[in-house]
Amino acid sequence: MPELPISNWIDVCVAWATAHLGGLFAAITAFFDACNLVIQGALLPIPPVLVIIGLMVFGCLRRRIKEGLILGFALLFLWNLGYWRDAVQTVALVLIAAGISVALGIPLGIGVAESRSTRTVVTPILDYMQTTPSFVYLIPSVLFLGIGVAPAVVATIVFALPPVVRATALGIDSVDRKLIEAANAFGSSPRQILAKVKLPLALPYIYVGINQCIMMSLAMVVICALIGAQGLGSRVVSALAQADLGKGIEAGTAIVLVAIVLDRATRPGSGRSQRSRWWLATG
Repeated sequence: MPELPISNWIDVCVAWATAHLGGLFAAITAFFDACNLVIQGALLPIPPVLVIIGLMVFGCLRRRIKEGLILGFALLFLWNLGYWRDAVQTVALVLIAAGISVALGIPLGIGVAESRSTRTVVTPILDYMQTTPSFVYLIPSVLFLGIGVAPAVVATIVFALPPVVRATALGIDSVDRKLIEAANAFGSSPRQILAKVKLPLALPYIYVGINQCIMMSLAMVVICALIGAQGLGSRVVSALAQADLGKGIEAGTAIVLVAIVLDRATRPGSGRSQRSRWWLATG
C-alpha cells in the first residue's frame, strides 16, 4: 500500500501560507508584542510590597484568612528568591494567552452544548489538541511567527483552550432538564433560557475550566522559553544549558510559587456548595 505524502502536503501548505499571509503573521506578532509590553508596563512599576498586601487582602476577603496567608507567603518567598521580574513577565504571557482562550472557549463551549453539528465537528479537534504533545505546537508557531512572544502566546492558546470549551459544555449539559422545562412553560425563548438558566447554573464548571486554563497556560509558557519567551522558563532553560542544579531548583520553585498564587487566586469563592462542586470537578 503506497504511503500518503502527508509531510509533502504540509510543506506545500506552509510554503503557500508563508508567501501569501506574511502581512497577517506580522500583524499578529505586533499585536501580541504590544499586549505584552502594555501588561508588563502596568505590572512591573507596582512595588512588590503593594502586590503582596493586595493579594493577601483579596485572599482573606474572598475565601478566608488561611488563603490570604498562603498567598502572602508564596509571594514573599518569590520576592526573596529574586525572581519577581521574571514572574511578572511569565504572568503577563499567561494573562494574554488565558484571556484569549477564555474569550474563545466559552462561546465555543456554548456552541458545543447547544448544537449537535458543532459538537460533532469540535469534539475530535479538541481530542487532537489535548493528545498532541505540547512541544509539537512550537513547530508551526515558530515557522509562521518566528521567535519571541507571539509564537509563545499562540502555542499556549492552542494548548490551554480545550479545558474551557469542555468545562462550559459540561456545565450546560449538566443543568437539570426540569428547570429548562419550567422555563419553557413560562414562555422563555431559547436565548433567555441560555442566559438566565443554563449559564448561571453552569458557572461553577466554567470557573473550574478557567482555573485549569490558567494552570495549563502557565505550564506551556514555561516550555515556550525554548522559542524565546521571557520569564521563569528562560531561567530553567539557562540552568539546564549550564547544568546548574541549584539555579534550576530555584527557578522550578519560583514556578511552583507562581502556580500556587494563580491557582488560589482563581478558584471559586467561599461557600460550602462552591467548594464541594470544586472538589468534585477536580477530584
